[in-house]
Amino acid sequence: MLTFAAAVFFLIITPGPGVLSTAGVGAAFGARAGARYVGGLFIGTNLVSLAVVSGLTAALLADDRLRTVLFFASITYLAYLALRIAFAGSKVAFIERQNPPGVLGGIVLQAINPKAYAVNTALFTGFNFWPQSLATEIALKFLIVNAIWIPIHFAWLWLGITLQRMNLPTRVQRIINIVMASSMMAVVLLAAIAQN
Repeated sequence: MLTFAAAVFFLIITPGPGVLSTAGVGAAFGARAGARYVGGLFIGTNLVSLAVVSGLTAALLADDRLRTVLFFASITYLAYLALRIAFAGSKVAFIERQNPPGVLGGIVLQAINPKAYAVNTALFTGFNFWPQSLATEIALKFLIVNAIWIPIHFAWLWLGITLQRMNLPTRVQRIINIVMASSMMAVVLLAAIAQN
């Protein structure tokens, strides 16, 4: 169980679309809007987990044509987000918008986030630790994942808010945007490599 918890921690804390966008929403819109967005991400990641555990994801991805369409749609959107972050200019921001993405934005991001599917597939199909009952193991995994997921995402939200309050020099803010965009593009490239 400790190995599973460690895997959850390291798989979730690494930069991906969810945590990077959380930091960006915090930087651009503050704590209240960021908390709503994290709520959407939370719902979305648990829906992805349920789709993986139930076999729905496997059933949908069994059709090569549908898998290809979904893959390119998610990769295109994530690349678009990465470019928007990279070209946000001298302000640390997820994307320049008038309104925060909200709960629905968080749900949608997780629904198309290849990292969410890869992480949940790895966590729920591997790391067996309760051979007596698969149902108990899955329930425990949901509890452990969420107990680690929530504070990590709020830490990234706090980081985004803190970065914005620090009023960093223009050059430093540009570097942060480029690092965030590069991290997101790394997820896109890893997903593309895994697809082949």
